[in-house]
Amino acid sequence: MLRFYIPNMTCGGCAKSVTAALRSVDPQARIETDPPTRQVRVESALDESAFLAVLREAGYPDKQ
Repeated sequence: MLRFYIPNMTCGGCAKSVTAALRSVDPQARIETDPPTRQVRVESALDESAFLAVLREAGYPDKQ
């Protein structure tokens, strides 16, 4: 399972945008968002780098 910390994911609307961006990479991915802790968990067979790139493009870069 991949884990991302998204500092600017602060509400449900942000979480929907993050989910949509991640689904554009892998529509079959299992995605869990938690806006209060700003964490996202993704279960996917794809490489983490593809998800990191799409998060940056969507304006929600991961802060590790």
